Amino acid sequence: MSEEAILRNVLRLTNPVALLDVGANVGQYARSVRELGFRGRIISFEPLSGAYAALSSAAHHDPGWVIAPRAALGRARGSATLNISQNAVSSSLLPMQSRVVVAAPAAGYVGTEAVSVYRLDELAQPLVPSTGWLMLKIDTQGYEREVLGGATGLIERIAALQVELSLVQLYAGAPSLGTMVSYIEDLGFEPFGLAAGFKDPGSGRQLQAEGFFVRPTFA
Repeated sequence: MSEEAILRNVLRLTNPVALLDVGANVGQYARSVRELGFRGRIISFEPLSGAYAALSSAAHHDPGWVIAPRAALGRARGSATLNISQNAVSSSLLPMQSRVVVAAPAAGYVGTEAVSVYRLDELAQPLVPSTGWLMLKIDTQGYEREVLGGATGLIERIAALQVELSLVQLYAGAPSLGTMVSYIEDLGFEPFGLAAGFKDPGSGRQLQAEGFFVRPTFA
Protein backbone atom coordinates (compact mmCIF):
# COMPACT_ATOMS: atom_id res chain seq x y z
CA MET A 1 0.00 0.00 0.00
CA SER A 2 1.26 3.50 -0.77
CA GLU A 3 2.31 6.03 1.86
CA GLU A 4 -0.61 8.22 0.82
CA ALA A 5 -3.15 5.41 1.24
CA ILE A 6 -1.84 4.39 4.66
CA LEU A 7 -1.72 7.99 5.84
CA ARG A 8 -5.29 8.56 4.69
CA ASN A 9 -6.44 5.55 6.72
CA VAL A 10 -4.50 6.62 9.82
CA LEU A 11 -5.98 10.13 9.69
CA ARG A 12 -9.48 8.74 9.23
CA LEU A 13 -9.17 6.28 12.13
CA THR A 14 -7.50 8.54 14.68
CA ASN A 15 -9.05 11.89 13.63
CA PRO A 16 -6.30 14.01 15.25
CA VAL A 17 -6.97 17.65 16.10
CA ALA A 18 -3.38 18.51 15.16
CA LEU A 19 -0.47 17.01 13.29
CA LEU A 20 3.12 17.62 14.41
CA ASP A 21 5.33 17.73 11.32
CA VAL A 22 8.91 17.23 12.55
CA GLY A 23 11.51 17.61 9.82
CA ALA A 24 9.18 19.69 7.68
CA ASN A 25 11.80 20.87 5.15
CA VAL A 26 9.91 23.28 2.85
CA GLY A 27 6.42 21.98 3.66
CA GLN A 28 5.97 19.05 1.27
CA TYR A 29 4.37 16.81 3.90
CA ALA A 30 2.02 19.49 5.21
CA ARG A 31 0.78 20.19 1.70
CA SER A 32 0.23 16.47 1.11
CA VAL A 33 -1.96 16.05 4.20
CA ARG A 34 -4.01 19.07 3.15
CA GLU A 35 -4.51 17.40 -0.23
CA LEU A 36 -5.76 14.32 1.64
CA GLY A 37 -8.41 16.49 3.27
CA PHE A 38 -6.91 17.02 6.73
CA ARG A 39 -8.31 20.27 8.13
CA GLY A 40 -6.85 20.21 11.64
CA ARG A 41 -3.90 22.24 12.83
CA ILE A 42 -0.48 21.48 11.35
CA ILE A 43 2.55 22.45 13.42
CA SER A 44 5.80 22.25 11.47
CA PHE A 45 9.33 22.05 12.89
CA GLU A 46 12.47 22.67 10.82
CA PRO A 47 16.05 23.56 11.85
CA LEU A 48 17.71 24.37 8.50
CA SER A 49 17.65 28.13 7.93
CA GLY A 50 17.13 28.07 4.15
CA ALA A 51 14.37 25.49 4.33
CA TYR A 52 12.82 27.30 7.28
CA ALA A 53 12.43 30.50 5.25
CA ALA A 54 10.73 28.60 2.41
CA LEU A 55 8.54 26.74 4.90
CA SER A 56 7.37 29.96 6.53
CA SER A 57 6.47 31.37 3.11
CA ALA A 58 4.58 28.21 2.14
CA ALA A 59 2.42 28.39 5.28
CA HIS A 60 1.63 32.07 4.92
CA HIS A 61 -1.82 31.63 3.38
CA ASP A 62 -2.97 28.73 5.58
CA PRO A 63 -4.19 30.01 8.99
CA GLY A 64 -4.25 26.47 10.36
CA TRP A 65 -0.59 25.83 9.55
CA VAL A 66 1.71 26.98 12.34
CA ILE A 67 5.50 27.18 12.05
CA ALA A 68 7.34 26.56 15.33
CA PRO A 69 10.49 28.56 16.17
CA ARG A 70 13.49 27.34 14.17
CA ALA A 71 15.28 24.62 16.12
CA ALA A 72 16.41 21.01 16.00
CA LEU A 73 14.65 18.55 18.31
CA GLY A 74 16.26 16.10 20.72
CA ARG A 75 16.18 14.69 24.25
CA ALA A 76 17.37 17.85 25.97
CA ARG A 77 17.83 21.55 25.33
CA GLY A 78 21.26 22.50 24.00
CA SER A 79 23.06 23.28 20.76
CA ALA A 80 24.39 21.18 17.88
CA THR A 81 25.93 21.30 14.44
CA LEU A 82 23.60 20.43 11.57
CA ASN A 83 25.22 18.79 8.55
CA ILE A 84 23.72 20.38 5.43
CA SER A 85 23.20 18.17 2.38
CA GLN A 86 23.17 19.41 -1.18
CA ASN A 87 19.55 18.33 -1.60
CA ALA A 88 18.62 19.77 1.84
CA VAL A 89 16.25 16.89 2.67
CA SER A 90 19.14 14.61 3.72
CA SER A 91 20.56 17.13 6.21
CA SER A 92 21.13 15.58 9.63
CA LEU A 93 22.63 16.04 13.06
CA LEU A 94 24.30 12.65 12.55
CA PRO A 95 27.24 11.88 10.23
CA MET A 96 26.11 10.37 6.94
CA GLN A 97 27.39 6.93 5.90
CA SER A 98 29.04 6.62 2.49
CA ARG A 99 26.35 4.29 1.13
CA VAL A 100 23.86 7.19 1.14
CA VAL A 101 25.99 9.25 -1.24
CA VAL A 102 26.59 6.20 -3.43
CA ALA A 103 22.84 5.70 -3.76
CA ALA A 104 22.01 9.43 -3.99
CA PRO A 105 24.99 11.67 -4.88
CA ALA A 106 22.96 14.85 -4.26
CA ALA A 107 22.63 13.83 -0.60
CA GLY A 108 26.28 14.62 0.11
CA TYR A 109 27.09 17.22 2.73
CA VAL A 110 28.10 20.68 1.51
CA GLY A 111 28.35 22.60 4.79
CA THR A 112 27.30 22.91 8.42
CA GLU A 113 25.10 25.21 10.45
CA ALA A 114 24.84 25.79 14.20
CA VAL A 115 21.36 25.12 15.59
CA SER A 116 19.60 25.30 18.93
CA VAL A 117 18.12 22.04 20.21
CA TYR A 118 14.86 21.81 22.15
CA ARG A 119 12.63 19.04 23.43
CA LEU A 120 9.54 18.51 21.30
CA ASP A 121 7.18 18.64 24.27
CA GLU A 122 8.71 21.96 25.36
CA LEU A 123 8.53 23.61 21.94
CA ALA A 124 5.13 22.19 20.95
CA GLN A 125 3.23 22.66 24.22
CA PRO A 126 2.08 26.27 23.62
CA LEU A 127 1.18 25.48 19.99
CA VAL A 128 -1.00 22.35 20.28
CA PRO A 129 -4.73 22.46 21.06
CA SER A 130 -5.43 21.91 24.75
CA THR A 131 -7.50 18.76 24.14
CA GLY A 132 -7.80 16.04 21.52
CA TRP A 133 -5.59 13.42 19.94
CA LEU A 134 -2.41 14.34 18.08
CA MET A 135 -0.47 12.69 15.26
CA LEU A 136 3.32 12.92 15.12
CA LYS A 137 5.37 12.56 11.93
CA ILE A 138 9.17 12.44 12.28
CA ASP A 139 11.60 12.61 9.36
CA THR A 140 14.98 13.55 10.85
CA GLN A 141 17.50 11.31 9.08
CA GLY A 142 18.39 8.87 11.83
CA TYR A 143 17.52 11.14 14.76
CA GLU A 144 13.94 9.93 15.21
CA ARG A 145 14.55 8.13 18.51
CA GLU A 146 16.10 11.26 20.01
CA VAL A 147 13.06 13.28 18.97
CA LEU A 148 10.77 10.77 20.66
CA GLY A 149 12.98 10.91 23.75
CA GLY A 150 12.14 14.59 24.01
CA ALA A 151 8.40 14.06 23.55
CA THR A 152 7.54 12.34 26.84
CA GLY A 153 5.38 15.25 28.00
CA LEU A 154 3.14 14.85 24.94
CA ILE A 155 3.35 11.13 24.23
CA GLU A 156 0.11 10.17 25.99
CA ARG A 157 -1.81 12.51 23.66
CA ILE A 158 -0.32 11.04 20.50
CA ALA A 159 -2.67 8.62 18.73
CA ALA A 160 -0.48 7.87 15.72
CA LEU A 161 3.11 8.06 14.59
CA GLN A 162 4.68 8.20 11.16
CA VAL A 163 8.42 7.60 11.45
CA GLU A 164 11.15 7.19 8.86
CA LEU A 165 12.79 3.80 9.44
CA SER A 166 16.18 2.67 8.10
CA LEU A 167 16.62 -0.95 7.00
CA VAL A 168 20.40 -0.45 7.05
CA GLN A 169 22.44 2.13 8.95
CA LEU A 170 22.56 5.29 6.85
CA TYR A 171 23.66 7.69 9.59
CA ALA A 172 26.31 6.91 12.21
CA GLY A 173 24.76 6.24 15.60
CA ALA A 174 21.21 5.77 14.32
CA PRO A 175 19.29 2.80 15.79
CA SER A 176 18.61 -0.32 13.75
CA LEU A 177 15.17 -1.08 12.35
CA GLY A 178 14.45 -3.66 15.06
CA THR A 179 15.62 -1.38 17.86
CA MET A 180 13.46 1.47 16.58
CA VAL A 181 10.33 -0.63 16.22
CA SER A 182 10.79 -2.09 19.72
CA TYR A 183 11.30 1.39 21.15
CA ILE A 184 8.07 2.62 19.59
CA GLU A 185 6.16 -0.45 20.79
CA ASP A 186 7.44 0.18 24.31
CA LEU A 187 5.87 3.65 24.09
CA GLY A 188 2.49 1.97 23.65
CA PHE A 189 2.03 1.86 19.87
CA GLU A 190 1.34 -0.99 17.45
CA PRO A 191 2.55 -1.24 13.84
CA PHE A 192 -0.16 -0.20 11.38
CA GLY A 193 1.58 -0.20 8.02
CA LEU A 194 4.80 0.20 6.06
CA ALA A 195 5.37 2.13 2.85
CA ALA A 196 8.48 1.83 0.70
CA GLY A 197 10.91 4.74 0.81
CA PHE A 198 14.46 5.44 -0.36
CA LYS A 199 16.22 2.60 -2.19
CA ASP A 200 19.57 2.02 -3.85
CA PRO A 201 18.92 2.51 -7.59
CA GLY A 202 21.88 0.27 -8.46
CA SER A 203 21.05 -2.84 -6.45
CA GLY A 204 17.37 -2.15 -5.90
CA ARG A 205 17.85 -2.73 -2.17
CA GLN A 206 15.32 -0.97 0.06
CA LEU A 207 17.17 1.40 2.40
CA GLN A 208 14.32 3.20 4.16
CA ALA A 209 10.60 2.83 4.76
CA GLU A 210 7.83 4.93 6.25
CA GLY A 211 6.51 3.23 9.37
CA PHE A 212 3.01 3.97 10.68
CA PHE A 213 2.07 3.14 14.28
CA VAL A 214 -1.16 3.67 16.23
CA ARG A 215 -2.44 3.24 19.77
CA PRO A 216 -4.08 -0.19 20.28
CA THR A 217 -7.47 1.46 20.69
CA PHE A 218 -7.33 2.43 16.99
CA ALA A 219 -5.70 -0.75 15.64
